[in-house]
Amino acid sequence: MNVSSIVVQTLPENVEKVIERLKESGVCEYHLHDPKGKIIVTIEGKDVEEDISKLVEVQIIEDVIAADMMMTYQEDQLDEEVRKLDEQGIVPEMLNDGNMDPSKIVYNGDLKKKDIYGKRLV
Repeated sequence: MNVSSIVVQTLPENVEKVIERLKESGVCEYHLHDPKGKIIVTIEGKDVEEDISKLVEVQIIEDVIAADMMMTYQEDQLDEEVRKLDEQGIVPEMLNDGNMDPSKIVYNGDLKKKDIYGKRLV
């Protein structure tokens, strides 16, 4: 299952009409808008192809100037990435140990006087 957010742009005088058309379209769920003409909706689909198809349906609604996907959540892709992380075992065992005494953790780094890449600033 995919869930994607879309920002729809219309002229301020068309906001209410476009909101009604979006609600009647059956392809998206209306959430909120501003009086300047930005409308936020979400779409759901079983895959990327269905998401794109629904986005196009929103884009061709009368008085819609633009409709762009802003964020997307792809359940299958997330599950696959979590599985990969689990297989890699990159989390040290001590971080998964609920009985670990935090005072026993030794930190050998120095965050002082370093840039965002860890390079020492002089």
